[in-house]
Amino acid sequence: MPTTADSPKCFAEVQGKRLLDWNLQAMTACGLTDICFIGGYQIDKVRGDYPQFTFRHNAAWETNNILASLMYAEDLMTEPFVCCYADILFTEDVVRRLLANPTPIALSIDIRWLERYRHRTQHPPNDAEKVTAQNGRITRIHREIDPASAHGEYTGIAKFTAAGATLLKDHYHRCRTSFAGKPFREAPVFEKAYLIHLFQEMIEAGVPLAHADTPGNYMEVDTQQDFELAQRFWQVGV
Repeated sequence: MPTTADSPKCFAEVQGKRLLDWNLQAMTACGLTDICFIGGYQIDKVRGDYPQFTFRHNAAWETNNILASLMYAEDLMTEPFVCCYADILFTEDVVRRLLANPTPIALSIDIRWLERYRHRTQHPPNDAEKVTAQNGRITRIHREIDPASAHGEYTGIAKFTAAGATLLKDHYHRCRTSFAGKPFREAPVFEKAYLIHLFQEMIEAGVPLAHADTPGNYMEVDTQQDFELAQRFWQVGV
């Protein structure tokens, strides 16, 4: 607020272009043109302006979270796909690095993440979705990782092959069966879980998650301060 008072956050304009349009530019430059938009708040405005999208409506958006929202598109996860948050900025280079990784599941990781946090007083480093990694695999993904020990920050962009998508769905349903309506990792109930909670569950179950590193070329727009920083710094890649 106040930027999102009467429109979805992805409609906020940075450098004269919506967040959503920046994302589309990066995706389509890499040949990703079959877009599914999952939304709840103000989704009809997105439907009206982007009729070319496939839509999945998360009607329970006020009571669930990112993981549950992603799985509204489970029926489309029979082919390889890339998913991303809608309140971020990234370049096509980030996507190309991710697509070049041949593993079933790969996460985009910003290894210059701390440079952005110099300005983010409203979103401190201890709230970042940080990862540790070894030998090309992510060993942990958690907000409480010591920044000094972190390999980088998860950008919110992930790639799945068809086999990777099957792993995602299988572990989601395993966890939902066991934890529906109950606490799940750091979430008060499974329905409120973040995607990183399932990723960590999968890591502990032995599923290899690779990382595709980017030296910047990414910004998160989580607060009004982030929005103002993006207006100042995005085009120069800070």
